Amino acid sequence: MTYPADRQYSKDHEWITLGNPARVGITQFAAQALDEAVYLELPEVGSQVRAGEPCGEIESVKSVSDLVAPASGTVTAVNAAVVENPKLATDDPHANWLYEIEVRELGDLVSSDEYDGLAKE
Repeated sequence: MTYPADRQYSKDHEWITLGNPARVGITQFAAQALDEAVYLELPEVGSQVRAGEPCGEIESVKSVSDLVAPASGTVTAVNAAVVENPKLATDDPHANWLYEIEVRELGDLVSSDEYDGLAKE
């Protein structure tokens, strides 16, 4: 699998674009493990998230998983399209972001090549 090089990745299988605000989503690896998302609980606009800490949930036909913030900062937007149709998050995870964040501090992130290696382990 090739992961887009224009973003960084967390060991919790989420991606973040570089910039402010940054967009956050789940990786293809996570999407395949979850199968089909049926419900998303995302952080509220204006809320503070902390890198490495849960900030929401994604529920699929297989399981419920925490969404773990890849950076610390303030949530500035939530993608209404994926909230209304959570399947978008797992059908095309690198095109469908979940929320935007005004980044204060990045968490422990890796490049697309490094993440590809982690996902293969």
